[in-house]
Amino acid sequence: METRLEAAIVEWHASVNGKSPQRSASGVGDPIVVLGPKGAGPITPSQFAEWVERTGIELTPRSWHPISERLMVVEEDATWPESTAATRVATVFRASGGKVTAALRLPDLKSALELAYICREMAASE
Repeated sequence: METRLEAAIVEWHASVNGKSPQRSASGVGDPIVVLGPKGAGPITPSQFAEWVERTGIELTPRSWHPISERLMVVEEDATWPESTAATRVATVFRASGGKVTAALRLPDLKSALELAYICREMAASE
């Protein structure tokens, strides 16, 4: 049975890979916290939709690693329009209310898992 967290992440991937700005914006929180090679921080759903459209990225999930009720790490193959081959990355996802509220992309699974465990422990100690 798919959890709300998994459902939000599945929808996130479908919206990003479908390149629908409206669908991308509606599947994320306001704001959504992002991390990637060009920076980190909170952005609006419309800024997220613009990023999806501008980059043309496609992310194919390869493995799922539950961390907590709200956190999941997903290892993915990333491709861009100019790519000749996929690049393996991993994203730490957080969701709330059926929407992805954080998508923190890291270069490998080990780094993503380490960050996710730190985030889980920080949340538990509040």
